[in-house]
Amino acid sequence: MGENEGKPEVFNFWNEILRIIYFQKVLNSTTMRFLLSALCFLLVYAHAKGQYVDSIQSHLEIYSLETESQIVILSENDHFEAPNWSRDGKFLLINSKGLLYKVDLDSNKKTLVDTGDLDHINNDHGISPDGQEIVISNNDLLMTDEGKEVRSSRIYLHPITGGIPKLVTPNYPSYWHGWAPDGRTLAYVAKRKGDYDIYTIDSTGGKENRLTSSPGLDDGPDYSPDGKYIYYNSMASGKMEIWRMDADGSNQKQLTDDTQSNWFPHPSPIGDKLVYISYKEDQGSAHPPMKEVELKLMDLETFAITTLCSFTGGQGTINVPSWSPDGKAFAFVTYNWIRK
Repeated sequence: MGENEGKPEVFNFWNEILRIIYFQKVLNSTTMRFLLSALCFLLVYAHAKGQYVDSIQSHLEIYSLETESQIVILSENDHFEAPNWSRDGKFLLINSKGLLYKVDLDSNKKTLVDTGDLDHINNDHGISPDGQEIVISNNDLLMTDEGKEVRSSRIYLHPITGGIPKLVTPNYPSYWHGWAPDGRTLAYVAKRKGDYDIYTIDSTGGKENRLTSSPGLDDGPDYSPDGKYIYYNSMASGKMEIWRMDADGSNQKQLTDDTQSNWFPHPSPIGDKLVYISYKEDQGSAHPPMKEVELKLMDLETFAITTLCSFTGGQGTINVPSWSPDGKAFAFVTYNWIRK
């Protein structure tokens, strides 16, 4: 979650050199020559060591709980993120470069989704319980009270077959994460008065309701299939852990307590377990891309936790609900650098 969510963090030495030259233009020429010499040395050294980073490779994968294995259904030398599984089980929805795409699960073919004039879509999107609408978080170009242009996320509903998007959250930034099973309420994270908290709003718009108020980031709200609970991740304990609360925000309870950073809990459609992503090293309140992570499964009766798989990922891997309709599998994205 953040203003740059949905955008790849691709590192290129030449871009970095130009950036530093630009921001150091006020320095004297001696300092500039030193900086350029040091950067050129690092460039040559990194290239010689095979560490020149060109781009990201993305892999759309499915993990089967029945076989305890994962399969890759789409790989591209490009950056895509955040799969949703369609309600009819026929396709996955992903975002890439501000747009949405369907990936057909029979052919593995990727096709563009009509989202009207929404073309700065980040990785907080999903599909309505009845399968008729898509919820989209779009980085709109807005004018602040001070007259400054900014891009910030707002939430829209859009017919899944195409049409005109409808704005749900005029206030910004707002990032969608959960849809109540009855289709009437959206759960999202929003920054209001300097702090990110979890809110709900009627799916037709209206007054937003604040559910969390602890200092620090609360994020990733997702409903249980019976609509009774919202699972989320929070810094309320001082580090990022998985929490649960009643759908009205009451009875907040911490569910994990370990040395890792735990994010984006997604309960299965059956309601007996949830999957979440765990950074192997504590990231504070950040959820960066291209880190060593694990996907973990929590039993919601015993709260026992099982590690399913490890890979390079993080931001974009499993930000939004991605369970298959039968609860037997879920989709996620892994990454690797392409080095030359």
